[in-house]
Amino acid sequence: MRLPALLLSLLIASCVPTDPRSPEIKIPDWSIAIHGGAGVISKDMPDSVVAGYTASLEAALRHGAALLDSGATALDAVEQVVRLLEEDPRFNAGRGAVFTADGTHELDAAIMDGRDLSAGAVAGLTTVRNPISLARRVMTDTPHVLLMGTGAERFADEAGVERVPNAWFDTAQRRAQWERAQARATAGVPRERESTYGTVGAVARDRDGNLAAATSTGGMTNKKFGRVGDVPVIGAGTYANNATVAISCTGTGEQFIRHGVAMQISALMEFGGRTLRQAADLLVFERLEPGDGGLIAVDHNGNIHMPFNSPGMFRGAADADGRFETAIWE
Repeated sequence: MRLPALLLSLLIASCVPTDPRSPEIKIPDWSIAIHGGAGVISKDMPDSVVAGYTASLEAALRHGAALLDSGATALDAVEQVVRLLEEDPRFNAGRGAVFTADGTHELDAAIMDGRDLSAGAVAGLTTVRNPISLARRVMTDTPHVLLMGTGAERFADEAGVERVPNAWFDTAQRRAQWERAQARATAGVPRERESTYGTVGAVARDRDGNLAAATSTGGMTNKKFGRVGDVPVIGAGTYANNATVAISCTGTGEQFIRHGVAMQISALMEFGGRTLRQAADLLVFERLEPGDGGLIAVDHNGNIHMPFNSPGMFRGAADADGRFETAIWE
């Protein structure tokens, strides 16, 4: 039996893959997502505290959106948004960073340009006010990707970035959190999950289709001397590749390192044919343990996904088509 010509043409058309960049599919001119950490975030927080976090997220998101809308590069946008969040004592990055076991602060950050896979990262900083900007200088001014400890501090001297005393990062809230952690450790009680939230990050796609990611953190409350988490480990906590996706992770860093979360998502998309949602959900919900945390991501088409397996994640998303939203819980 011969099929009518119209029906036959429809069947053939349905079998042809749709080009994601074809005119039929609307791609936002730009997209951005931000986070302020994932973990045990109590829904019993006073309304005033919730309002404060929401206002901080909205301010950072609005700033990033305005930059992208005016034609800024994704790289500039994510750096500037993370700098804002580093200055906000509500989050565990820059001022407001958690305390180490020694009662000091050691800061990590990373930034990556999806155009050519350029990346810069720093670990164990003690006097740099905005670690994300020093990470960018590592990317642009050295042949290296990651500088740590005293070497990173020496590079900060050469780079001329703003410095502050280590105590500048102190806040009363983080000190109280550290004192609770110390008491629990002395009593042999397991670490509280609350210590895993607060890391900040931003991912973006600009008008030229370029992707970038940036992440900054104070690490884990009461962490041992010299501990480094996933944030400055390119491919674990931070990654950007124009062919696939830009990702910033937050949560239990050791788990994101073990699973190479950010790079695995990109690989699943590039070599496994998965969508952003499929790839990210596989890692967050099937590879990581419940409560480990989450991530924000924007793919090469401007799609945003922000999955997490912890009780909450401070987050926000915006794009050129009018999306603008922030959230804390599911």
